[in-house]
Amino acid sequence: MFEIQRTIKYEADRVPGFGREVMGVPGCEKLKDCIQCGTCSGVCPLSIYMDYTPRQVMALTREDFKREVLGSHTIWLCASCYACAVECPREIRITDIMYELKQRAIHEGVYPRRFPIPVLAQEFTKMVHDHGRVSEGLLVTKLFLKTNPLAALGMAKLGMGLMKTGRFSVKQENIKRRAELAKIVETVDQENLKGKA
Repeated sequence: MFEIQRTIKYEADRVPGFGREVMGVPGCEKLKDCIQCGTCSGVCPLSIYMDYTPRQVMALTREDFKREVLGSHTIWLCASCYACAVECPREIRITDIMYELKQRAIHEGVYPRRFPIPVLAQEFTKMVHDHGRVSEGLLVTKLFLKTNPLAALGMAKLGMGLMKTGRFSVKQENIKRRAELAKIVETVDQENLKGKA
């Protein structure tokens, strides 16, 4: 469990325009309508493990506290269960906002080091871009090696057993015409970056 943040926020800590940028992303527009009722935090099954509650993340985002939001563990602990979005009286798509914040944190490299979720997202994306598909065995191996190599050693026996039965392979699979898929992905990425500029 993470220590709850109880620090005073100052005007100098703000990054003006951050909240507007996030609200400019499709699916995140209703953040401006948040009434800070706390329903999202009350229904979140993981809020007890978060350094900021979902309600606090919404408030900090809207008020331009970019460093606090992108550097928090909260955005990475969101399980995308959508309980918050379903219960929100203002119909704010909180899960979509959390996803956007994760994307920004990855893009800016401000996620907690050796934290598995952003590493998994990066490796997954790179594998799809380079090969056109994900090879689960190789993905899991890379994830363990980049986040917790000692845990990989502890899983070696299980991995070997799965390899013997043909249920775990570290061989990279590829699709035909990978270059075309890579071009499509790059075009979408460029369009997304333009939209955030």
